[in-house]
Amino acid sequence: MFKFLLVFFLTGSSALPNDGNDPNAICGKWISVHKDYLVQVYRDGNTFKGRTLWFKNKDTSKAMDEWTDKHNPNPDLRGRKLVGINILTDLTYNAKSNSWENGRIYDATKGSFWDASVSMTKDGSLKVTGYWHFKFIGKSVTFVRYNNERLIN
Repeated sequence: MFKFLLVFFLTGSSALPNDGNDPNAICGKWISVHKDYLVQVYRDGNTFKGRTLWFKNKDTSKAMDEWTDKHNPNPDLRGRKLVGINILTDLTYNAKSNSWENGRIYDATKGSFWDASVSMTKDGSLKVTGYWHFKFIGKSVTFVRYNNERLIN
């Protein structure tokens, strides 16, 4: 039974996201389903990256564009603005699984890096998973295509 569950989680339980096997299907602007994070995913050579465009912050003591990467493990990067940084890097498209794998995701709230993978669901949502060694014990966030709605911080 354990082997079955392990295989089930490692191969992914959702249907193939991108029936056309288009590596660029993840490119564009995506907003989290909680409407608290907006990213732009783009291709950079043979890899894909995602940068922060907007985020909702409970602490309103500063404007969004004033927040810096103060938790970054590299002291030289602690002064950079959070808006515009690449939080998703090094994703490569895997045509066999129709997913984007072997990436890294950065959690600026803690200054932590995690392994990352991305897949698309049947309904066209983007499922971003951050994990440490094993996907099935990671955390996933779902994003939908951004339709240029007004964002309020």
